[in-house]
Order: sequence, then C-alpha cells, then structure tokens
Amino acid sequence: MTPNAAPSGPSRRTFLASTAVATAAVAGGMPLLTACGGSDRGSDSRPPEGATSGKSADKLLPTHVASTVAKPDLPSKNGSADGYTAKVELAALATSVPDKLGTGAPFTIMSPLWGTPPKSGCAYYKAVDAAAGTEVTWQNQDGNTYGQKLGAVLASSSIPDMVVVPDWELVGKMANAVSAKFMDLGPHLSGDKVKKYPNLAAIPSDSWRMGVIGGALRGIPMPVAPASFIVPYYRKDLFDKKGYSVPKSAEEFVGWAKDATSAKAKVYACGDMSWVSGSIFGACPSWNIDDDGKLRYGIERPEYLEALEWTRKLFDAGVVHPDDSARSGDAGQRFTAGEILVFASDLSGWYNKTAEQARANPDFRIDAMDIFGADGGNPTLYASSPATIWSMIRKGASKETVENALAAANFAAAPYGTKERMLVDYGVEGTHYTVKDGVPVKNDQGNSEVINAWTMLAAPAPFFAHPDFPDVARKQVEWQQRMGAFMKKTSTYGMKIVEPAEYANLASQHEQLQIDYVRGNKKMSDVQAAISTWRSSGGDKLRDWYKELLDKNGSGN
Repeated sequence: MTPNAAPSGPSRRTFLASTAVATAAVAGGMPLLTACGGSDRGSDSRPPEGATSGKSADKLLPTHVASTVAKPDLPSKNGSADGYTAKVELAALATSVPDKLGTGAPFTIMSPLWGTPPKSGCAYYKAVDAAAGTEVTWQNQDGNTYGQKLGAVLASSSIPDMVVVPDWELVGKMANAVSAKFMDLGPHLSGDKVKKYPNLAAIPSDSWRMGVIGGALRGIPMPVAPASFIVPYYRKDLFDKKGYSVPKSAEEFVGWAKDATSAKAKVYACGDMSWVSGSIFGACPSWNIDDDGKLRYGIERPEYLEALEWTRKLFDAGVVHPDDSARSGDAGQRFTAGEILVFASDLSGWYNKTAEQARANPDFRIDAMDIFGADGGNPTLYASSPATIWSMIRKGASKETVENALAAANFAAAPYGTKERMLVDYGVEGTHYTVKDGVPVKNDQGNSEVINAWTMLAAPAPFFAHPDFPDVARKQVEWQQRMGAFMKKTSTYGMKIVEPAEYANLASQHEQLQIDYVRGNKKMSDVQAAISTWRSSGGDKLRDWYKELLDKNGSGN
C-alpha cells in the first residue's frame, strides 16, 4: 500500500549510480562503506574500516522468518520486489503487532524528510504512537541538506535516541562516527532474539547484513530489491501518436532522438541520460573482480568511458533539453509537460507520474523501455545494494528507550496486507483517507501529514502495491523481473564496507568531471588523466586494501 501522493525520495544523482540504485526512493551506486575490524578487542569497539561478511557476519544476523500474512499476486523473481494487484479489503487486513511492544516512554528520532514536516502532535503521529505503544518526538530535517545536520549531530555530545542514517552520507569521519556513537543491537536482535519483533524478523538477511558495521549489528535496514535499476521512462501516449518505435540499441536511440527533437517546437528527445547510460553499456559501478581475475574500480573499465562518450553524443546532437544541459529545473516536470519524451528516474516515478497526471492529463501514459545492451543485445546489469538506509540507536540509551525504539521499527516494518501497514502508509480512515471501491484515497490532511517519517525507520521485504493503479504495480514488478534476468552481483555485493579515511574523497573529483565532459566542457583526455591521477593518488593502494579485504572475507558474488 503506497500513499496516493508519494513524496519525492532521497537521491544522490551520480553517473556511477546509474547502474545500481536503491529504491524506495533511494539512489546511490554500489556500497562503498561497511565495517569490519581486525583487533582482538570486543566487537563493539572494533575499528570501523573494512567489512564483516560471510560466516563472521552470519552469526550476528537476526534469524529470518518470512511473513506469510499476504500472498503476493506477483511473487519475487530474479531479484524483483513482490507485487500486489488486488483491491484493499479493510475488513480482511491482518494484524502483525497483536500486542503493543512499546511502553509509552518518550524518545526522540532524527530523520531526513523531503517535503514540509507535519506539525508535532498531528493526528497521524498520535494515531501511530497509540497503535505502537510509543511516544515519539520527531526531529525531522531537510533531506536535501541532511548530511550537514547529521555530521553536526554526530560530532556533538547530544545525539537523539534514534537516528536515520543514509549510506551516501557515510564518508570519512561520518563513517567512523557510526561505530563510536551507535550501539550494538545484537543483544536485542541477533539470532532468535529478533522473534520478539516478527516484522523485523521478516526483513531479508541480505538487507540485515548491510547493517553490520564495525563488527556489530548497528543498523535496522530499509530493504531494497536487488533488481532496482534506474528506469528509462518514455511517453507512450506521444510515442503512439507519432508512430515511434522504442529504440533497442544505443545507435537506434541516437537516431530516434534526432528525429524526435524539434527545437522550434520546444520538444526534445530526452533529459540527461547519464543515469542510465552505464546500464546500457554494462559499466560495473564499483570494485569487482572481473572475468580476467583482476580487481578493478568502475572508472577503470572501458565500458565506463563508452557510456560517457555515448551520453556526450546525445548532448552534442542537441537532443537533450537545454535545461538538462544547464542542470536547472525539474526533468520530471518537463517529461509530463511533453517537453522531453524520455527521462531516467527510479521505479517510484512510474506510480508518481501516473497518479499525478490522472486528472490533469487523462491521456498521459508513461511506460518503461527495457534496458538494452549498447549493441542491441541483452544488457549486463549489476545488483543494487540490498539496503542503503538504516535507523540506529545511540550508545548509552536506556533499556526502555531501546525497547521502544525497536517497537517503533517493528511497527514500521509491518508487511503488506496488515492494519499496521495501512496505518503507516495512509493514516486513519475518515481523517486521512476514504475508501472508494476498495481504493484508499488520501485527502488534504493525509497528504500533509502522512509523509516519509515512520516509513524511514524500517520497511518490510520490498513490494509494490498501488490499489488506485494496480496495473502500475504489475508493470513495475514485471519490468524488474525482465531486467533481473540479466543481473550480476559484484564482488562486494552485500558488504557494508568502510574504506580507510585517507581515501574518503579519492573519487569525488570524478562526479563534476563527468558532468563537464558529457556537456562538452572537458575532453576525453581530461577524463583519462583524472583516472591516472586517481590511481597514483591512492587508487592503487586502495585496490591493495580491497584485495586484502576480499581475500579475508570472500567475494559477494
């Protein structure tokens, strides 16, 4: 059950992220951060650099007990989410939290929020607190500047009881602070201990494994389906009207784009395709042991350069909207306005755009191109990280605070088909939404109060369900299943890796360089020189560090 007016989610738009992005409104490249430690000290005091994986991580994980509450209409396959297409029967909703696990003791949660924060004490917060047995004081922070706030909080001595921590913010000192500031949840959740919290027990083990940081289980994950890729959306209604065929190779796309662009009519073929070009060319986004047995980073592979060159070709041809070239405005709005016919975004865009345009433009149709290989053959895709956002509990929190925080997370992770999921996603019937013909429809109060707060604490195994547009949920899952058939895992898949601090900013120079190159402001020789500089400035030493890590922990694929 997803909200009728889904808020925009967290994003970190980089070229490398184009081949493997989280959903749930999460984007971010393959995992470059996690934990390990090689000392003989207690597990909760290990240095954070490295990764804990394999058998050493398995013993820290909660026992997995899959939910059997609702049978999906489209079961997960090839790394996809589950899909639900039936209408909501409120009277048939199950209960996943029969007894309130919270004691009602107050505690604080800091979380990123995209949009206008609900007022403290609003009807939605009161209702969820009452059902979960909690009393949460929310410290919602602007998601677009969350890293700044998170850094300041972690550097201070005053930390909220529970903090939502996105993976893309964990670099340098921030990564080190996680082990220093947040507690080991193993005594409460490892093994069969998690069975006290059945919704947390139903979270997939791969997602939990990403929360092992500094040799301890510290993060409660928001799971991501491995087949969560950036999607090349197209305006099916306009394609049909113009008689366009969907391109099936990189060359076909360029040819179609030239035909479809009319600067005079202010219609351009596409927005910035950097998000998806890596997938088209099979660019592995992270560290990986390639078929020749050599360990390489993403920017060292020829596919990376080929994807950059193809993206630049689109800009050079004048088929990319000028505002995308200038990196201004909202590409999604240009797409719905018909100013661009193709744009790249995460899977949530399928539902969001459909719902947004249902009344404003009834003829609007959005569909997704299957990602094609550059030569027109099958693509080579790389699995997304199974979790990129966690909630963590501060060290020194009282036993009662820990119990209430875990109770809140367990409630937030309620599976589809339950009263708890309905409450978290929609609020209270009559106050935040009404049900018409089995379809919950949020009102203005629902749209202003029921936004991403509780949903950031934890989530169930990935699923798509849109009672108002069930066909969208079906298409989302079927697209993932088709693309997932061409998916590989990297050597670092499923590892929460924390690189040594001295390498924290090693790759940061490439993001702006990529932006400049595809727009014609830099030469390929500049890119190649930057790659050489990366190697000599620490990249080769980092490679040795990764070799040692993989030799010790084993490969993720």
